[in-house]
Amino acid sequence: MQDRIGFIGVGAMGGALLKGLLGGGVRPSQIMISDAVEERLQEVAGRYGVKAAGGREIAEACRIIFLAVKPQDMGVVLKELEPVIGEEHVVVSIAAGVPIVRIESGLGGRPGVIRVMPNTPCLVGEGAMALSCGRVSEEDLNMVVEWLKGLGIVRVVPENLLDAVTGLSGSGPAYVYLLIEALSDGGLLCGMQRGMATELAVQTVLGAAKLVKELGEHPALLREKVASPGGTAAAGLFELEAGGVRASVMRAVRAATERSKELGS
Repeated sequence: MQDRIGFIGVGAMGGALLKGLLGGGVRPSQIMISDAVEERLQEVAGRYGVKAAGGREIAEACRIIFLAVKPQDMGVVLKELEPVIGEEHVVVSIAAGVPIVRIESGLGGRPGVIRVMPNTPCLVGEGAMALSCGRVSEEDLNMVVEWLKGLGIVRVVPENLLDAVTGLSGSGPAYVYLLIEALSDGGLLCGMQRGMATELAVQTVLGAAKLVKELGEHPALLREKVASPGGTAAAGLFELEAGGVRASVMRAVRAATERSKELGS
């Protein structure tokens, strides 16, 4: 059991985590997976050469178990696993809003629990993740962190910040996609073809984000370098501020944070 890893759920995020572990040196023979959708289970098992199994079988064979299920399905999964989960297990949950104490309680208070909030860019190795842990050894925590680093950046935070992480980086890709769509639509409005408008919008967002990351400067300073007095960017920024874009994004993060809290209640 010591070196075996199990996945309960191999949808988009579970599949991304699985891919990251395999890319980081974990052997396919170490991994077992389960999923409620049989077709998906068999497809992922065949693609990566890992073993398909049931949830209880995974708990009996694997010490580290990733719970990549929807929050509303967590109760059923915990009930299935509880009889075979022991103190030697470490359970890693990516279910939004489900607190560590609920997972611990649902599993008889026996295993160590780590709660992770990833996001969809993990699929391309550019994820932004935060995690918190319960009664987990430093060795096990560091092991999980190292696995996750293959998918992007990882930060350890107090659990009371994980709902905010969900509202910001967990839900944030959806806001960025909306911005890319809006930029593309703006190009279309001004006479560009859709393909070129979208290509330019995508590269603009990618390049701007890369500048912020690599230069380490505050985004406001970089914005000022683009928006020269009386220039085109200044005119565009005036319209964005008049439309309340900044406040709308902040409210979106807050709304997603509150929804994350509701899911866990």
